[in-house]
Amino acid sequence: MSHAPAPQQPEPSPGDRSAASRRIPRRRLLRTLAGAAALTAASAPAPAGAASPAARPRGPGDLPARTRASERVAELLARLTLDEKTALLHGATDPENLGQAGYVPGVPRLGIPPLRLADGPAGIRAHAHATALPAPVMLAAAFDPGLARAYGRVLGREGRALGQDVLLAPMVNLIRTPYGGRNFETFSEDPLLCADLVAEEIRGIQAEGLIATVKHLALNNQERDRTTVDVRAGEQTLHETELRGFEAAVAAGAGSVMAAYNKVDGVHATENRALLTDLLRGRWGFDGWVTSDWEAVHTAGALTAGCDLEMPGGEHFGASLADAVREGRIDEADVDTAVRRLLTVRERFGALDPERDGGGPAPGAAETEAGTETRIATATATTRPARDAAAGARLALRVALAGATLLRNENRALPLTGPAARSLAVIGPTGRVPFVSGGGSAHVVPDTAVSPLDALRARAGDGATVTYALGEDPYGKPLTATGAGFRPAPDLDAVRVAAGGTHHYEGTLTTTADGDWSFFVHYSGTRPTVTLDGSELFPTREGVGEFFNGGLGGNAADGLGLRRAERRLAAGTHHLTVTADGGTDGQLFRLRAADPVTRAADLAEATAAARAAHSVVLFAYEDATEGRDRTGLALPGRQEALIEAVTAANPRTTVVLNTSSAVTMPWLADTAAVLQMYYPGQEGGPATAAVLFGDADPGGRLTQTFPRSDDAHPTAGDPARYPGKDGVERYGEGVHVGYRWYDAEDVTPLFPFGHGLSYTTFRYEGLAVAPAPEPGGLRVSFTVVNTGTRAGTDVPQVYVGPSPDLAGLGIDQPRRLLAGYQRLRLAPGERRRITVPLAARTLSSWDEVRHRWTLGTGARQVAVGASARDLVLRARAVVRTP
Repeated sequence: MSHAPAPQQPEPSPGDRSAASRRIPRRRLLRTLAGAAALTAASAPAPAGAASPAARPRGPGDLPARTRASERVAELLARLTLDEKTALLHGATDPENLGQAGYVPGVPRLGIPPLRLADGPAGIRAHAHATALPAPVMLAAAFDPGLARAYGRVLGREGRALGQDVLLAPMVNLIRTPYGGRNFETFSEDPLLCADLVAEEIRGIQAEGLIATVKHLALNNQERDRTTVDVRAGEQTLHETELRGFEAAVAAGAGSVMAAYNKVDGVHATENRALLTDLLRGRWGFDGWVTSDWEAVHTAGALTAGCDLEMPGGEHFGASLADAVREGRIDEADVDTAVRRLLTVRERFGALDPERDGGGPAPGAAETEAGTETRIATATATTRPARDAAAGARLALRVALAGATLLRNENRALPLTGPAARSLAVIGPTGRVPFVSGGGSAHVVPDTAVSPLDALRARAGDGATVTYALGEDPYGKPLTATGAGFRPAPDLDAVRVAAGGTHHYEGTLTTTADGDWSFFVHYSGTRPTVTLDGSELFPTREGVGEFFNGGLGGNAADGLGLRRAERRLAAGTHHLTVTADGGTDGQLFRLRAADPVTRAADLAEATAAARAAHSVVLFAYEDATEGRDRTGLALPGRQEALIEAVTAANPRTTVVLNTSSAVTMPWLADTAAVLQMYYPGQEGGPATAAVLFGDADPGGRLTQTFPRSDDAHPTAGDPARYPGKDGVERYGEGVHVGYRWYDAEDVTPLFPFGHGLSYTTFRYEGLAVAPAPEPGGLRVSFTVVNTGTRAGTDVPQVYVGPSPDLAGLGIDQPRRLLAGYQRLRLAPGERRRITVPLAARTLSSWDEVRHRWTLGTGARQVAVGASARDLVLRARAVVRTP
């Protein structure tokens, strides 16, 4: 969504968080690390993949969707005035200002309470602290729908505890382009995996009494031009790829759906009747309400198209809508329909009960673990539970361990044992600063976050030497540390401007050689104006970009706001001005920089630390956020040069990636190991240490393909596919999204979909395929053997080839597609026979001529393996019409 976030408490600064973590006793850190091992050992994941939702246990949030309004809703609707009705159809300012994204006033005279809507793909985003869970892309890496439900339950409980009624999550748009700025907020490039996970997360959220909002319907797969781009995807492409997750969310009982910013086939999604009425409500039977993305409504016609709630204000659904009804331009029955939908869902979740906001004891916080699901006591419909921060932290740790994905491990560099565990250099800013979450709607302020450095030191113990070097500075050095000369001498590193006052600096900086500079402004009030040679260094960004920053670059080391600017400076003299206003409360600001001199010093320190240690753990990062796409797949800044220098100094280097999505790795062959940790939430430090030291097996697998270069992925080299041409974006890859495109084009990726290593080894054998009890489905059975010497986690995957009968109808099909999977943990030497069901829907394709799903009958290849490119068992199976 696009909106300025309500003021929040400042994010704990890296310095504050590091200091806080140092105050945590080592015993507590060690208990956390030991708990990580216990979580891994206790986990017994349930079968996952293509199982029918009906086969899964239902919870309190799984109430069947009601097909008609209750008597209570009908009575309220009859008593509401037209102005009261329209007031329920749009957002307003919350007088209590809890810091959430949206607010809808109630109707006190009828006892209808207000409604609060919070962002929260990875934790509740409000003023109050909340559990910062790992990013959804890391949750998805576990390939575990049961864990997704547990994740949802934490979101649901905390949302209710923090005074919220609606969660503006989960996001289920496919990862279509690796440049997508919000890839970390969603799950996968694969439609089946997305569908499985979103359904279970919604069940978890709504089991706690919070209304889930699945977003963004539809084809909102990029941030660039998202409010204007017109997306064109064929009917088959739309149904087989993007829509599958939304359909699963509706089947799971989602109370709300968010309409996207972009256009679909020339019509804005919020006004697209074909999407919101014909498909969503007509074909799928959705009877919840549709929320607009923030400021995505363009006319009152959105109401009649099927959009019920305009956010965050009421430009089109407020007074002007009431006037349109009175003047006969819009039928009041359409207003009633929207209000009825909103009230019916609110009644279902107890959000029409004023006593919901208080009174009565909070339910207990008992927690048990069953399989992959952390069961948290369910709140009653009319009281809010107490927040259980400890239970949230345990689940955050569990997800981070389950999603940790080991991409490379040469010569068993990991886990760290022997000399490697006793002499270690930690390098990189996210080694010392916990990279908790991405920017934008996903930003969460946790109670605490232990840095990886502190967790590694605690785990290594008193007899070990763990040193640290920054390597790449994301915050800048004082200007006087650079290689430039300043006149007059700048005193800009800690300037306090009194309330109502102004601080002004004007001078010159002189460089002796051409070079790349980075400038950083840190500020606590109104951002200072800084010009260099007459050009503003930190101009106000357009729209959401002004408010949303990445998880590391959004704040300076002490929590001050942060902006960064890159400039190439020629040798010579440059004019610099700084003007800072104190405002009503005064402010603290500083201006800093990084230049060739400071970067050379940081690099020298890092390489010296690498040479002095037996092994190195180098943390690299990429800052992603809502509101902007990535401009390339390389690690930003000079991190590639840092990795090259450090690996040259010490080849026993493990690179830990805190990135949102795929990155290119020209340095890969020089590393000993690469561990993908994404944005791991508040428990990312302990989770990283547990995996590196082998207390937990890396349990994650890639849910997106990593390309070798910017020239070799599904949207590369074709502006019509991305970012769009002349305002129109065409999904020219058709059904060949993600790994399917690599297969169709015979392109070798850097790492394939489904890839991930364990600290042990596995063998698959004894493949057998039989018809499933479900008509048109299959049952795939095989044995998994742990052939190593330690316990480990595996995610065997089942892929199916095309149907000859569908090919005869001219229906395009992938060379292979994911049809099922199962996560399991095996002891050394253990062998287990498993059966993975393949649903008829997964074996079907969308027929554009008949406008329906058609089962892919005939002889089809079934393959089993560890990734989309590592398939070791194959069989032929005949799919027959029921």
